[in-house]
Amino acid sequence: MGAPDETAVDLPLGEPVEWSPVAAPAGEVLRGERVLLRPFEPAADAEALHAATQGDPSIWAYLRVGPFADSGELRAVLEQEAAAEGYVFHAIEPTGAGRALGQAAYMRIDPANGTIEIGSIFFAPGLRRTPAATEAIFLLARHVFDDLGYRRLEWKCNALNAASRRAAERFGFRFEGVFRKDEIIKGRNRDTAWFSMLDDEWPAVRAAFEAWLDPANFDGDGAQRVALGALMAG
Repeated sequence: MGAPDETAVDLPLGEPVEWSPVAAPAGEVLRGERVLLRPFEPAADAEALHAATQGDPSIWAYLRVGPFADSGELRAVLEQEAAAEGYVFHAIEPTGAGRALGQAAYMRIDPANGTIEIGSIFFAPGLRRTPAATEAIFLLARHVFDDLGYRRLEWKCNALNAASRRAAERFGFRFEGVFRKDEIIKGRNRDTAWFSMLDDEWPAVRAAFEAWLDPANFDGDGAQRVALGALMAG
């Protein structure tokens, strides 16, 4: 009688996966119809972003950085971000604006398991709630799934940040739960809300983004005809 097969276990072990590690993002320029995502130019972008975010301290309320007393402080942060390992930061420049009006980053990059997060996002008032802002998120997600081949895209935010939680669901992410007492940021407790999007969910999410971004979805005054959330639900 042969030795028992110790690899045969009568327990649920998860679906077998054929998988090879993927590449990490390398700061590629992502270009859409309404927006450009590019590497930061710290000196020029710090001036532009500091000017564009003046008068709205709520931008920084849930972020690890800011507010900034002057553009020099912001430039120092942009330079640190550019040099940070495990992060890829993008300046968000709406078409025709000629200057950066926001930021987003790839983070928690795990090519071996095909997992990556979009985070460290802020939009200046001139970018917030515009088609360009939505297209920026679409370009980041499309690059992750279509170009790089990741399995999972994450979105995390302070559980108290209602606007970010609404945005995550509008963009097609699914709520997974809250990590309690996850971090301390700026001397305050942070419970973190987790959202995710998977590669097999992406085709339907991509179709919803594309339908919403289609110029035919906007009237002569630029108002949307069908909301992105409705297209995601459909």
